[in-house]
Amino acid sequence: MAKQKIIPKRSEVEKQYTWATEDLFATDELWEKSLEELKAYPEKIAAFKGKISASPEALLDYFKLSDELSVKVERLGNYAMRKSDEDTGNSFYQAMKGKVMNLYMMLGSADAFATPEIISIPDEKMAEFYTAVPGLELYRRPIEKTRHFKPHSLSDAEERILALSGQVTSAPGETASAFRNADLKFPDITDSEGNVLKVTQGSYVPLLENPDQNVRKAAFESLYHTFESFKNTSAAFLDSQVKGLIFNAQARNYESTLHAALDRTEVPVSVYHNLIEAVHNNLHYLHKYVELRKKLMGLDELHMYDLYTPIVGDADKEIPYEEAKEIILKALKPLGEEYLDILREGFNNRWIDVYENEGKRSGAYSSCGDPHPYVLLNQKDTLDSMFTIAHEMGHSLHTYYSMKNQPVCQQDYVIFVAEVASTCNEVLLVRYLLNNTTDKRERAYLINHFLESFRGTVYRQTMFAEFELFMNQLAETGVSLTADALCKKYYELNKQYFGDAIVADPEIAYEWERIPHFFYNFYVFQYATGFSAACAIANRILTEGEPAVKDYKKFLSAGGSTDPITILKYAGVDMTTAKPVNEALKLFGELLDEMEELLK
Repeated sequence: MAKQKIIPKRSEVEKQYTWATEDLFATDELWEKSLEELKAYPEKIAAFKGKISASPEALLDYFKLSDELSVKVERLGNYAMRKSDEDTGNSFYQAMKGKVMNLYMMLGSADAFATPEIISIPDEKMAEFYTAVPGLELYRRPIEKTRHFKPHSLSDAEERILALSGQVTSAPGETASAFRNADLKFPDITDSEGNVLKVTQGSYVPLLENPDQNVRKAAFESLYHTFESFKNTSAAFLDSQVKGLIFNAQARNYESTLHAALDRTEVPVSVYHNLIEAVHNNLHYLHKYVELRKKLMGLDELHMYDLYTPIVGDADKEIPYEEAKEIILKALKPLGEEYLDILREGFNNRWIDVYENEGKRSGAYSSCGDPHPYVLLNQKDTLDSMFTIAHEMGHSLHTYYSMKNQPVCQQDYVIFVAEVASTCNEVLLVRYLLNNTTDKRERAYLINHFLESFRGTVYRQTMFAEFELFMNQLAETGVSLTADALCKKYYELNKQYFGDAIVADPEIAYEWERIPHFFYNFYVFQYATGFSAACAIANRILTEGEPAVKDYKKFLSAGGSTDPITILKYAGVDMTTAKPVNEALKLFGELLDEMEELLK
């Protein structure tokens, strides 16, 4: 395994490995100029108050202005977010992000009249509007989406109050992120040779991949003993977050926070519960995997910190960033040259911020689409890092296709479909790697990596989803979320999901503290549904070829032009049933059997 590299300061990172924020704004001064110009827009928006329900021409002009504003605000916000994520300890860019949040609040307050006014238009009158001004047809989808929320919409004054509260209800997530990424420090550890290894949010998982169990244990304890010291603070963050969700759900007359979150993305609540039930019915596969892992690692006791170490350790190899990109291009060849050309454009024109630096936000993501997507990585030159590149560029090309093929008002796709394109890339990558090795040990290693993707994406994210549901349901009874209650439930879920073949180390009870997705409002379950859908789509692409690719590009290009269940059906997947989840986990079982046979 490669030795841990020194983490540089932001100023020491080579330009070619940083994202081109200058494509958004060439200088901070130009950003400030744009901010000042946008401060005039709340008044422009507010000028439509009382007019859009009376005149189809005014309604059309309102939506045209909203499109114009959306493009400008997205650029402004993305520059601030990207710069602040480069170094979360840089107060200048943290302040810049605060200015954007203030603008969002002013715009939301000024626009608060629009939803109730659009909803107030009688159906017959709305039909006349479409006939009188054909240009409104372009905005039929956002208009009808707005009118769908009539039972959950409030008066003009009440909507304004909710808009003003947005900065308050978003504060717990912002504060928790700054705490985890900028303020929280973990004790260094040493390996068997006396080398000092730095424990960070970014280095933690690579340290758990270390073949030395003592290093893994030390990293595990360094991280979670630190989190244990702040468990009450972390619980307070989450308690405030969930209370904000409850406030909004109750204010809008929703049955629960789950109903409120899923209604916004037009996903039936039954899909959430069906996922948890389907995974519970297939936990025997995960239990079998844990038993096999313990056997193959030759351990008397398998611990939670042993779950990331490759079972076939000597098949691991360092994959430099440049080599990883070339492999990905070969793996995604079934998607056609058009797709590959866009991918190359991203690789060659600094869409990606590649390596970890001091203070940089942990993890990985894809964001923004104008003038192009931006991808944050914390590259470690491992197999897992290569899959992360493929994953995030899948997001980016989904955004690219949507923005190229949909009008501004329909470019955004909801989070329910957001993980499909990213995971489809991962599935195509692992299938390519498996098809291009004849070495049994390497094949077993790759299968294990794919099984880990299943474990981490379907099983683990569903466990997160179940924990998130528990938090919300508990808080909805009027009970505050305490560290003891959260730790107890999280520990129980780990024992249930991973079974009896593993030691449920007490430190795992604090893992919830480091998961940022618990602040994302019922986001995590869509990793599991997306992975299941992606498996089905990738299988179609590899077996049917061009017809499946054509359907897949229709999915990628759909944006938010209709509901996500329908959009997935374009690609041949029906997520209203448990079939995609059951079939994905059946594949998990089949691969598990093959790996066991290969390693006999």
